Parts: sequence; C-alpha cells; structure tokens
Amino acid sequence: MTKLIVICGATATGKSGLALSLGQRLGSVILSADSRQVYREFDIGTAKPTFAEQKLIPHYLIDVCQPTETMTVADYQEQTQSLINSLSVSPLLLVGGTGLYIRSIVKGMKIPRVSPQPELRSQLESLGQHQLYPMLQQVDPIAAQKIHPNDLVRTLRALEVYYVTGSAMSEQQGENPPNYPILQIYLDCEPDILDIRIRKRTGQMIADGLVTEVKDLCQKYGYELPLLNTLGYQEIKQYLLGDISLPEAQELIVLHTRQFAKRQRTWFRQTPKLEYFNVNSSDIMEQVWQRIEEFMTES
Repeated sequence: MTKLIVICGATATGKSGLALSLGQRLGSVILSADSRQVYREFDIGTAKPTFAEQKLIPHYLIDVCQPTETMTVADYQEQTQSLINSLSVSPLLLVGGTGLYIRSIVKGMKIPRVSPQPELRSQLESLGQHQLYPMLQQVDPIAAQKIHPNDLVRTLRALEVYYVTGSAMSEQQGENPPNYPILQIYLDCEPDILDIRIRKRTGQMIADGLVTEVKDLCQKYGYELPLLNTLGYQEIKQYLLGDISLPEAQELIVLHTRQFAKRQRTWFRQTPKLEYFNVNSSDIMEQVWQRIEEFMTES
C-alpha cells in the first residue's frame, strides 16, 4: 500500500534539505507542495531545489507551469493525486509550506472546478464589497459565515462559483480523505532563530543572482506579471524601478518573509495530526528517521 509522508513548516525551516536526505535514505521521490515552485523560471526567489539536487532524487510538481499560466488548488490536487496513484514508490514525500496544497491532498478537499471568469469578476467587483457580501449571504449563507465581510477575494470566488454553476459553493465543498496512511511531520522553529535563518537565506538569494533573475523576468514578461508581485520578486522589482535601494529591498524581503512565516505558523497550528520536530535539535534527522521507521511498520 502507498504511504505518504508530509514534510511541512514555515519558510526557511529546512524542509527541502531534510526531505532530500530522507528521500535518498528511503529511495523515495519528492512531490513539491509549493505554490510558486510549480512555475518555470522562478527559481532563486522561490528557493527551488537546484538542478543538482533534483538529480539526486526525482522531484515532481516543479516547473510544470508557464509564468503566464495559473495553477489553481484544484489543478494541483488533480496532478498530485494522479501521481500518487501512478507512482510505484512507497513512501512518497510531500514537501512544502503551502498549507492549502497539503490540505487538498491530506483531507481530500472537494474543490469546485470553476475556472476564473475575468469578465464576471470585473462586473461583480465594480459593485463593491459592501454590496457583494450581502449578495453572498443571500445565495450562499453557509459560505458567507466562513468569509470575513471585508474579504473581497473569497467573496468574489464564492459568487463566481454560484453564478457559473447555479449552486452554492458550500454545497460543492467537503472532504474525501484518501485511504492510504499519512504521517505529517512539522518542522518547528523559534521565531528569533527563524529570523536569523530568513536573513541568511535572503542574503544568499541576492548573492546567487536574484536581481538578475528578476530583471530577466521583467524584460521577458513585463513588470505587470502577477507572479512578480510575490515575495522576493516585488521588492527587487521596486529596486529595479528605482523606488528603493538594494539594501532597502533586501530588508523588505526579510521583513515580508518574516510576516509570511508567521502566517504559515498560524495556519499549521490549526492543522490537526501534525507531529512537531524542532529544527534546532542536533539529532533532528535521527528523530525523524526513528518516527518514519515506526510509521513504515504500522499496519
């Protein structure tokens, strides 16, 4: 039977390095659960495993989309579930910090298959959130209870699903958990130590050529490419436009990464059945390995 081992945690906690060592030891493969590593050409700023690292062990769900395309959670879930069903390797390693990607697999989330409708969204958005939220309360009160009255993005999505399918999004959602065993390993790190790791990694990204990467992407796809407004890329883009200096851009990346890590920690704290391991433990590899050995012998 297929078994799945999830390696998750906030950014800069060492998920990729641990997974690489575990994968080699297990003779396994890595399924990425990172919402930006799916895009080609976005390498340094996403901390994507290097070509050399990807040669050490097979990696999947990396570089599967063009930067101009959109990988939805439903797309990710479909591709990942297909890989899990087709790969003859066990255990498989699902590795990353995108909580929604991981939840879509571990919980078997039922996700409405409705592609973005730009024209419909534009029409709805022109009404303003003060009108949209009452509309949502009327057509899908269950979804409205779970969405903050000021959350325009989720309100638009719920209304979009309703007007495209004719039924409430809440009626199309739910869970269908997989029947294979899952072990969820969470890499924990004290905030002050994580700050040091974030600062070090940001400096390494700059040294590795992040500025050149962003410059090339801007020239190729234009400054308005949505992915260039994400963490690490937006700040360097500001530098390239002359709005801030490079040291200022670097400090902003550190600040925004710290804020992002805090949101990730909050998300994972609300996730059940995670087994916590402190990344600063000198024997973390052996701790995790011992737990995996126990997991592999469980029926």
